[in-house]
Amino acid sequence: MAGHSHWAGIKHKKKKEDKKRGKLFSKLSKKIMSAARRGGGDPEHNLELEYAIERAKEADMPKDNIERAILKGTGELDGGQLEPVRYEGYSSGGAAVMVDTLTDNRNRTASEIKKIFSEHGGNVGTSGCVSWLFKTKGLILLRLNGMSEEQVFDLAVESGAEDFQEAGDLYELTCSAEDLHDVQNALKEEGLEFESAEITQIPQNYVDLDANDGRKTLKLMDELEDHDDVENVASNFNLPEELVEELRDEE
Repeated sequence: MAGHSHWAGIKHKKKKEDKKRGKLFSKLSKKIMSAARRGGGDPEHNLELEYAIERAKEADMPKDNIERAILKGTGELDGGQLEPVRYEGYSSGGAAVMVDTLTDNRNRTASEIKKIFSEHGGNVGTSGCVSWLFKTKGLILLRLNGMSEEQVFDLAVESGAEDFQEAGDLYELTCSAEDLHDVQNALKEEGLEFESAEITQIPQNYVDLDANDGRKTLKLMDELEDHDDVENVASNFNLPEELVEELRDEE
């Protein structure tokens, strides 16, 4: 099982069970501000903003919060002075880890991210050391909803998907970031149930970890995901089957 696929499933399960709504809304607001700052406040002409708003709505974020975040991002309201900073490094066992943050204090965030890496057997590297291993793609997690895997595969390919694979009890579909909306709509019309859809970083190759390094890497990823300034975390680890089974038993 590909590390990314399992990690995608873990992240989805974690988000679904997240009870810290204030923290969740804060992260979603930052995503909206960042997207609006980079591409403007009109979601019809800013794909990144469109998906940030969709994720906020899925989390039941109030409309007023969404609108304020857009205005902060475009500079029409104070409070949107957030700087995007990417950290790149390695986990225990040598898997590549890429962390995208939004921060109003670069020094504080850098110190805290480095500490998280160190506490879990990893280390932060230089800029560009792992980002070349990833490509920006659309990622959809879905359920078969009574259809066969072959039927969904055919639909996915016809709608523009580039890859389709099993990811635990879900299926993972990847496509170009520009095609994500069209692929979503095509599959929705067939009655498929989406667990999540987002633009994210997909690894181009993987590093095999043993069980010990796998556990350390999952703890590293969890703590990075929980950090208030972190927008997205990507890695290229493969988990050993014994650890995958252990994680399945815990679900």
